[in-house]
This record gives sequence, C-alpha cells and structure tokens, in this order.
Amino acid sequence: MSDAPDCTTDDFELPGVPDPFQRLWTPHRRAYVSGGQQDYTESSCPFCAAPRRTDEESLIVHRGRSVYVVLNLYPYNPGHVLICPYRHIAQYDETTDEEMVEIGECTRTVMGVLRESSHAAGFNIGMNQGKVGGAGIAAHLHQHVVPRWNGDTNFLPIVAGTKAVTQTLSEIRELLAEAWPADPPSGQVTADGAPEANPAARASQG
Repeated sequence: MSDAPDCTTDDFELPGVPDPFQRLWTPHRRAYVSGGQQDYTESSCPFCAAPRRTDEESLIVHRGRSVYVVLNLYPYNPGHVLICPYRHIAQYDETTDEEMVEIGECTRTVMGVLRESSHAAGFNIGMNQGKVGGAGIAAHLHQHVVPRWNGDTNFLPIVAGTKAVTQTLSEIRELLAEAWPADPPSGQVTADGAPEANPAARASQG
C-alpha cells in the first residue's frame, strides 16, 4: 500500500473540517470596521464627544476620574462595553499612571457587574492598537469588554447574518448603570467630562 498522501481531496471541503476554534461571527460590524472610521481628530472624535452629553444620550454606564465606560453601538454581544480615557490618545503606552490604573479598576468592576446583571459566563477583553491592529476608531484608545455565554455563537449570525439582542441599548445601559457600585464621594464627574470637586473639599475651602 502506498504511503503517498491522498491528492483527491476537494479543496472546497476544507472549510468544513473541524478545528479547535470557536468563532464569534459578527457580519453586522463589517460596514463599521471597514468604513474609514479610524482617522478622527479630537474635534470630531465620538469618544471625545460622548462625555459632553448626558449618560442616556451617549449610553455611558460609568464616569470615573480619568476614564469612562460606555456601551458599544455595534456590540459583539449584549453588554459589550468600551473603557475609554477622556484624553484623546491613541496608544496604551500614552496613558498616565492614573488612566492605566483606572482602566484596570473599571475592567474588574464591569466584569462583576455583567456577572451580576446578566450572568455572563466568560469574557473577551482587549484593545486593538492602530489601523493595522484592527481598531475601528484608532485615534482614541478604548478597551473592549465582551461578555460571553454558552451557545452565543449559534446559527443566527452565521447563517442569517443576524444577531439576536433582546434588549435595547438604552435598557442595557440602565441595567448596568444601576448595578455599578456607588462611587466614593470624591469621584464624581460632570456631563462635560470634567471631574467635579469633592463637596467636602469645597466646603473646607469656603
């Protein structure tokens, strides 16, 4: 018997060969990712504009001292949030120590919030750096936190190009905001994105 490899395999059968990867298919995001969204200046950047609006208008879940948490308008899964610095910076190594620490704190907190509010079973967490790294808005740093559940890669997005989301983004924002732990008294941020002074500190200065 010959040990030569079987050369009769039809190459078109190869995509059906099982492999160890699980794929979260999101065809609805293609127009956004490939639509030239990357070259925002600070004056036109949606991540700079969002904190100047109300939480409800911008779908902001939490405002911190140096970063804020906002729902993704084009989510991979319900509850997909972005953690963004207020400053218009593009790269992670441009963050200040405060921004770096608060990105980590918000990541930890939102994981707990998503587990509590929607029973998330796992997470995808990460940043796409630069156009070649796949960033949709490369000019403004943002970290993705995507909740995952068993069976969330079902047939709908693969066969029908449809992602089933049973709640509106506004409803999800309200759910997550209500579940977010209360800030300490010194950690308030106003709608224009500027931190508000600690009321106790103001009183002591008066």
